[in-house]
Amino acid sequence: MADSIRRILTQAARRSDDLVVQFDYCDAKGQTTRRVVSPIRFVSQDRFLGLCLCREEPRQFYLDRCSNAELLNAADVLMPMPMLATAG
Repeated sequence: MADSIRRILTQAARRSDDLVVQFDYCDAKGQTTRRVVSPIRFVSQDRFLGLCLCREEPRQFYLDRCSNAELLNAADVLMPMPMLATAG
């Protein structure tokens, strides 16, 4: 799964004017939220830095905590995006 998320993030980073990534993120406390992020770069094999459009600030994300990633057209996204809690 991390490889498919890595590919999506790489595609969005290469087309940062056009694409952002939406995904479910499980934090260290086990709470899952839906995030919309503009990827900046990978900081290690298991983490990436991105501009979180929900919090309106740069954040680091662990790849293994990301799921259900999909590309969105950046033009369709307005900041701030609501950070929604997800079920499950």
